[in-house]
Amino acid sequence: MQTQEKSRERQAPRASGAGEGVRLEDVSHAYRDRRGTKVQALAGVSLRAPRGSVLAVVGPSGCGKTTLLELICKLQEPDVGAVVSEPAVLMPQRDLLLPWLSAVDNAALALRIGGDARGRARTRGAALFAELGLAGFEQARPHELSGGMRQRVAFVRTLLSGKPVLCLDEPFGALDAITRQEMQEWLTGALVREPRTVVLVTHDVEEAIVLADRVAVVSPRPGRVVAELTVDLPRPRTRTNPSVVALREQALHTLQLGAR
Repeated sequence: MQTQEKSRERQAPRASGAGEGVRLEDVSHAYRDRRGTKVQALAGVSLRAPRGSVLAVVGPSGCGKTTLLELICKLQEPDVGAVVSEPAVLMPQRDLLLPWLSAVDNAALALRIGGDARGRARTRGAALFAELGLAGFEQARPHELSGGMRQRVAFVRTLLSGKPVLCLDEPFGALDAITRQEMQEWLTGALVREPRTVVLVTHDVEEAIVLADRVAVVSPRPGRVVAELTVDLPRPRTRTNPSVVALREQALHTLQLGAR
């Protein structure tokens, strides 16, 4: 009987997390693959992203990083542990643009669902288009846009959701190196103007150091947090800053150790 009660305590439903940002406590999660085999994605993960901070999660492919974001966004439930978060929105790796809508209407979709009139929603979307180098493509259909442009439209859609927590899954992965750096700089500035709590999944350790307040290094599946690095550096940060370089090397070393 005591064992059953302890199990129920560990699987207690998540709280609302109002005012707290994001917190994961001893979270484990498994799923079934196409053959019905149980796959352990995450094991005993504990993380915290205080309100208004940026937490970057780095690790090898298949270590459960996307699953972690889906748990925060309540798209899945943990098997064990607790996930506490303010309302969150997920920007997935694929842009998932609707082919029958224009670029600006795709970007403004969350606003329309929330009750905004079409004209107001388009105006708000178009303002961000100009900031992100998409001016002139508001009426283009998704098939007329490059992969990087589609990704930027998806990014605008995520920002316009208005959620206090942004879960970004490789948000700049489809961009070329120059545009990627420009977007990183833009995001840094945007978060100064309108602070949000951000959980960023990336394979790019340097990107994590440049953007985040803390970097969580995750082991191969099942994902476990093997190290957390504090990035106590002023913004904006440059890649050539000796402190950025040192933290990048430290994170890469930890990743290599965790993969053994």
